[in-house]
Amino acid sequence: MTDAQPNLSTALQDSDMLIINGLHAFDFTFDQQLVIESMDGRELKRWTFSPEQLNAATFDASLQSWLLSNADGEHRLVCLSAIKGDNNNDEDEADDHA
Repeated sequence: MTDAQPNLSTALQDSDMLIINGLHAFDFTFDQQLVIESMDGRELKRWTFSPEQLNAATFDASLQSWLLSNADGEHRLVCLSAIKGDNNNDEDEADDHA
């Protein structure tokens, strides 16, 4: 993410993976609230953020991350988007669909 997002909710809509407090999190849900789960060794860590907490998050342009708080304290969150490709192995076939 190179451009500052207007708010964290917008950034989350385009995210395929998150990094929270240095832990990669593929398992997260975002509808009314944000729920993140990640394994830290053998320990399952879980974070929950309300819409109000998401709206209060601030973007740190120097670290390209969001700083947000919940009852457990402050957390640093990085939103990542996966690179997506097509399923075509034939270059000519890929060009036909462009």
